[in-house]
Amino acid sequence: MFEQFLGKLRKYEIRMRKAVTSERHGNFHSVFKGSGLEFDDLRLYQYGDDVRAIDWNTSAKGHGTFVKIFKEDKEQTAFFMLDVSASQQVGEVRKLKIDIAKEICGVLTLSAIQEATRVGLLCFSDKNERYIRPSDGMKHGYGVISELYKLVPESTRTNIADAILVTLNLLKRRTLVFLISDFIDENYYHNLKALCRKHDVIVIHLYDSRETDLPSLGIIPLYDAEKQATVWVNTSSKQYREDMASRFNKRSIDLKRLCHQNRADYLAINTQEDYVPALIHLFKVRHYTKSSVS
Repeated sequence: MFEQFLGKLRKYEIRMRKAVTSERHGNFHSVFKGSGLEFDDLRLYQYGDDVRAIDWNTSAKGHGTFVKIFKEDKEQTAFFMLDVSASQQVGEVRKLKIDIAKEICGVLTLSAIQEATRVGLLCFSDKNERYIRPSDGMKHGYGVISELYKLVPESTRTNIADAILVTLNLLKRRTLVFLISDFIDENYYHNLKALCRKHDVIVIHLYDSRETDLPSLGIIPLYDAEKQATVWVNTSSKQYREDMASRFNKRSIDLKRLCHQNRADYLAINTQEDYVPALIHLFKVRHYTKSSVS
């Protein structure tokens, strides 16, 4: 079974690589370039500079608008933060949010390792479920993917804020951080802002169609995996379905706004759809923005 999982990841990684390197979109290495950029100095803003490089703290002092200059660090690192809490156990068979999360993490690991980028992993619930120290090489990459494949979480609950604190303590140098979750949690915005200030962050927001468009099935039991309790809800109620969709939309809009304000990339992925085109689009966008910063 692991061989099938790995084979699927390889197929998707090749598909992504071909798409990103075609149509003069630049080489694949540029995707991970952000992880190898280290702050070097400041200079005055010039027309055409990426606004995401502006140092707002320095600029606020009133002596002009300044942008950060980065130098390339040969020891590049990509760090994956993967939410493995029970709310990820939603979806169709073999298309649960956790299944897709593991696949995305695995595909990106293959891409990073092939570009000589060091890879690290933190799987979290409301505790640290698995930590793998960043390293490079294909053997290490396969080890990360193997751990992803076989991981069975001990806890059902989520604590994104604590996981971010752990990551901030672990990563001493500027790193490309992928935060992959359904973000069904609260009180983590302050820590996420801190993560974005110190690192180059890509937020991947996973969701299932039923979180936005619950079918009308009458009164049915819904099991809350994190609270380990069953509640009966009337899915025929228009008000209930609208409230559910509204909560999801608010969570998505707020998270996307926070990412934009803190110069992090945001990507929403419906786990019932092919996620490879979304990753390809993200990588093409990052190629252009990172090229303009450097």
